[in-house]
Amino acid sequence: MQYDVYGVGNALVDIQANVSDSVLEELGFAKGVMTLVDEDAQQQVLSRLDGADVSRCAGGSAANTIMGIVDFGGKAAYAGKVAEDEIGAFFLQDMRNLGVKIENEPAATGRSGSCCVLITDDAERTMLTSLGVSSTLSPSDLQEEEIARSKYVYIEGYLFAGEPTRTTALKAIELAKKHDVKVAFTVSDPFLIQYHKDEFWQLIEGPVDLLFCNLEEARALTGKIDPVDCAHEIHRHAENVALTLGGDGSLLMHDGDAIPIEGVTVKAVDTTGAGDMYAAGILYGITNGLSWKQAGHLASHAAARIVSQLGARMKEPFTQQDMQELLGRY
Repeated sequence: MQYDVYGVGNALVDIQANVSDSVLEELGFAKGVMTLVDEDAQQQVLSRLDGADVSRCAGGSAANTIMGIVDFGGKAAYAGKVAEDEIGAFFLQDMRNLGVKIENEPAATGRSGSCCVLITDDAERTMLTSLGVSSTLSPSDLQEEEIARSKYVYIEGYLFAGEPTRTTALKAIELAKKHDVKVAFTVSDPFLIQYHKDEFWQLIEGPVDLLFCNLEEARALTGKIDPVDCAHEIHRHAENVALTLGGDGSLLMHDGDAIPIEGVTVKAVDTTGAGDMYAAGILYGITNGLSWKQAGHLASHAAARIVSQLGARMKEPFTQQDMQELLGRY
């Protein structure tokens, strides 16, 4: 079997629950903010949600992208670490039910990573993330034979926040190049550029074939302000660039050409996962015979669909007819 994309990233289960302001105050977390918490603190939160109306799905930035690719009809595999616990088993089953190949052995100790999204009546979302054993993803968790059968390897920048995940990301890139597989990399967060700017530029100038970033990240990388200037500066070093501009659409750089992609007007409900789904649209498109312009428009419409709903996974995936009608316009 050949894969369109082999993803490498954190394995987290997204757990959404509606809670009252009083529960949030009792838990003691800042409202509307994403907070990194340790495993014990997360367990206390989860125990407090017993009996609440909770929805769950496999998540994590690169995992969201990989699931999006499969939703479009692509073929994908994933490397992510979970523990031998109920949440870990749920993550693996959820990914596999969608058709994602994931073969990593669960860690014998520790807890699986999770992201609790606590939604209050005013629609504010308070996110509590515990990486758990996902932060122990190591080079031995990579399947070289599956990387070799892929068209692209997709790496999330969050892996560079610590070890051994940073080494794992670099090993995945090394294996991709060994087998003439293209590398796509998402910067993930401007915060990471503060600490890894030089290393990220080495990757952009070297093995990375396609860079995903948003405008804030592009400005942090280049020191420039104008989106077109940012895109051209990155394209001087990277073969392909996908620069997202929020509601203003995106800008693709390919073969020296700038390809502007207009945004899709929707009522924004939740921006979580929009960038992940945009990456899914681009990667599915360029590995399945679409032009870069067509892939950009598919990505833009997919991101808009995510923004207009709660959660990072499309509640209504594109049908083949949807895609034919959409792409027929371009």
